[in-house]
Amino acid sequence: MLQAILVITGLAITFGLLLGYASVRFRVEGDPIVDQIDALLPQTQCGQCGYAGCRPYAEAIAAGEAEINRCPPGGETTMVALADLLGRDPVPLEDQEAAEKPKSVALIIEKDCIGCTLCIQACPVDAIVGAPKQMHTVIAEECTGCELCIPPCPVECIVMVPVKPSLETWRWPSPDEENLLETGT
Repeated sequence: MLQAILVITGLAITFGLLLGYASVRFRVEGDPIVDQIDALLPQTQCGQCGYAGCRPYAEAIAAGEAEINRCPPGGETTMVALADLLGRDPVPLEDQEAAEKPKSVALIIEKDCIGCTLCIQACPVDAIVGAPKQMHTVIAEECTGCELCIPPCPVECIVMVPVKPSLETWRWPSPDEENLLETGT
């Protein structure tokens, strides 16, 4: 009887150690497809897709709960990349607001700013700095162009300014753009 208890205890310890080692060695941090989808999204954390940020939207796409055409900042380029990754057919963007826009950043007209801090609270990436009842400003390098700071501004002192193309932001025209350039229409 004692020998059976010792054998079962020894087996339990051995299998417990093996399971513990396997759980550490073969641990998966998360769904790798979610990480790949998240990497394709623009990381604006704007919520325009109906989700709290890019990661929750990526999780919903991976779970089949959301379509790939709901990201206005990513536009058609992101939608096509997601379709290629997931082996789905490209679909038109969800609505006209989802149409791809040129990259832009927020600019606060400083003489009109009353320092209400509503734009600071609305910014998902903390690109706006300032103090209550003081002028605010936008850190252009941090701004993702999500436009979430515009609606809460009571004095309408925030405008979106297109980013000037530079070597870092320039991209080759798509075949459709080349056809437009050649035909002049």
